Amino acid sequence: MTILIICLFIALLLPFIAKAPVAIAMSKLGGYDNNHPRSQQDKLTGFGARALAAHQNAFESAIIFAPAILLAIATNHTGEFIQQLAIAHVVARILYNGLYLFNVGTIRSIVWAVGIICSFTIIWQCL
Repeated sequence: MTILIICLFIALLLPFIAKAPVAIAMSKLGGYDNNHPRSQQDKLTGFGARALAAHQNAFESAIIFAPAILLAIATNHTGEFIQQLAIAHVVARILYNGLYLFNVGTIRSIVWAVGIICSFTIIWQCL
């Protein structure tokens, strides 16, 4: 169960870690506008726009992964296969963010699919 909790912790940290490249891109766009960050983010292009999309997608992924892990723990489905799926999800999400930043679209989509399939498989294993 510890591995599942660690994976959940990492997955919930990833959106906040993914904010760093967004903040850097915003800083290069006339300085970070802390009073109106969302309107400044709307002006991002290229790397900055990709960083913002990766940041937002990390939250979207957490919305599926967190309940999957909590369901696994609540139903006592914490075996090795579930743990491997959780680790694979976290690895996929880290790779996904890097691929998004470096504009590698097709592989990024495949890695996204791996991550989301892991989350739904965890849920399926709890039935």
